[in-house]
Amino acid sequence: MIAIDTSTLRRYLSGESGRDVSLARAAIVDGRAMLPPVVLCEALSDPALPPELIDDISGLPVLALGEGFWQRAGLLRAQLIKAGRKAKLADVLIAQSCIDHRVSLVTNDRDFRNFVKHGLKLA
Repeated sequence: MIAIDTSTLRRYLSGESGRDVSLARAAIVDGRAMLPPVVLCEALSDPALPPELIDDISGLPVLALGEGFWQRAGLLRAQLIKAGRKAKLADVLIAQSCIDHRVSLVTNDRDFRNFVKHGLKLA
């Protein structure tokens, strides 16, 4: 399984190319793609999203939030802030979802490198 970040999902849907898009495409075709819940919300929040893509995006499996998720995410964000690292709330929630499920994240957003030493695997 592989999780897809919003940055890559948008690039994939707009027909862009790149390593992240190729990984996402392969995972979607093979049925190995998952979305962190925040990515689903971010993708569907795009007012320019063509209506025909809503079902495609909504049809992708979503990573479930486990017991204690919000506490772990809050503590993770606190660690990053204390270390002087970027810790946008949406990024923290995406990273924590992937860490909890032990799935790699495919992304075009370099800020996720801040989470690697906390257990996030990047594809």
